[in-house]
Amino acid sequence: MEYFGIDLWLAPALNIHRNILCGRNFEYFSEDPYLSGMTAAAITRGVKKVKGRGVTIKHFVANNQELNRNNNNSQMSQRALREIYLKDFEICIKEADPKAIMTSYNLLNGVHTSESYELCNDILRCEWNYQGLIMTDWIASGRKFCKKSKYPSPYASNNILAGNDLTMPGSYKDYQDIMKALKKGKLSTKDLLHSASRIYRSIEKK
Repeated sequence: MEYFGIDLWLAPALNIHRNILCGRNFEYFSEDPYLSGMTAAAITRGVKKVKGRGVTIKHFVANNQELNRNNNNSQMSQRALREIYLKDFEICIKEADPKAIMTSYNLLNGVHTSESYELCNDILRCEWNYQGLIMTDWIASGRKFCKKSKYPSPYASNNILAGNDLTMPGSYKDYQDIMKALKKGKLSTKDLLHSASRIYRSIEKK
């Protein structure tokens, strides 16, 4: 990271091993959320020892398959979500305080994780007291990954309303969507300032 001038590493990935055919199991640690969380926390602390460097834990949450992951709707009970799929992220956040979190492509119980107020605000910020940056995986407003998809597309304005600070990689469509939402009153300047302030603090934080 120092050699290439990278401040924020888009890793570690700590989704749960559910199937041996998952195309990114080589990145993930285990089928055990405790082991995954503690391993990710150790990596996070190690990177943070270098001044100005940080990690982005991902993919929050329930991104456990690569086939059709852009249109996948992970459906599960609150108990399974809490005890398995959220637990490793909770451990890493409370043990090591990563600089950033990346939401996932998939929907969770019918809602895009990037647009989920429950995930980004209620759980991350209120329950776990996470103060860092939340970003999306690489999407664009209104982008459909499949013409036949039965699920709605994610939008930058919805991300902001959910407490997701940064839509990556960013596009003119995202800008247009945000400006349209401001004009219609869907978004307020206060909403944008909240996101901008968290981005600024993440840059300033050493």
